[in-house]
Amino acid sequence: MKAPSTVGTRKRRTRVPRRRAGDRRDEKVVGVLGGMGPLATADFYAKLIRLTPARTDQDHLRVIIDSNPKIPDRTAGLEGKGPDPTPHLVATAQALERAGAEVIAIPCNSAHACLAAIRQSVRVPVLDIMAEVAAAAAALTPRPRAIGLLATPGTVRARLYHRALATQGIAVVEPTAVEAEDVYAAINAVKAGDLGPAVRVRLRDVATALIRRGAAAIVLGCTELPLLMNSQDVSVTLLDGTEILAAAAVREALPRGRLTQEFSPPRRRSDPRTSSRKHHAGPFMPARRL
Repeated sequence: MKAPSTVGTRKRRTRVPRRRAGDRRDEKVVGVLGGMGPLATADFYAKLIRLTPARTDQDHLRVIIDSNPKIPDRTAGLEGKGPDPTPHLVATAQALERAGAEVIAIPCNSAHACLAAIRQSVRVPVLDIMAEVAAAAAALTPRPRAIGLLATPGTVRARLYHRALATQGIAVVEPTAVEAEDVYAAINAVKAGDLGPAVRVRLRDVATALIRRGAAAIVLGCTELPLLMNSQDVSVTLLDGTEILAAAAVREALPRGRLTQEFSPPRRRSDPRTSSRKHHAGPFMPARRL
């Protein structure tokens, strides 16, 4: 018996629902445009979990992570020394949207130079880490007049934080050329898996120099840097961009009724890198941890 012909027929495609069985209808699915670098993305996800008010697995958010380390280097692209990462960032954001993401976070500061293009390419909200950090800085008491910025040369030259903080009336204290090289070396060390004491000391010395020049707080403006520095390392408030972005993702994904306490400093219990009486500033922390 001959098999039936399939010529001229279309194979029916199974439509994947945006929400799975058991998903909360009042929550948004978080998409993470990550991989820049992978360790920084893992740190972001860990903070997202910790900042979510949850008693059970099912209380946590559905998260779709596209860890795409093949995206060209953002700093090289901004400096004209490498390929433009924009098409790759756009394609990854669109893939997240197709997979069901309803709000997107990008745990890479330099990638935010392409934020406008990314936002135009998708229909879902894309968070702005600079705007979130600037809002957290403005909420400090007293409000700082100037903040020291630790970031990649691309982020500094693109003035991404300068513009965001200027909207809050806050100036930026930049590293010198030599200090900027030390910061970038520390960032690249993390990407290479080196989280050792020598790298930490180098970064701490730059932060101390910025404080001496008038910085009333320090912004960790690269998502590798929170893996090297914590609030014990500086004498002023430390603004962890990764943690602030994770808090913003929780805020956007959860209904207001589940946000039990807003705009209070995050507190860590088990992470020895941040077990200090001084805490990172961040816009959200659940009232009770289990």
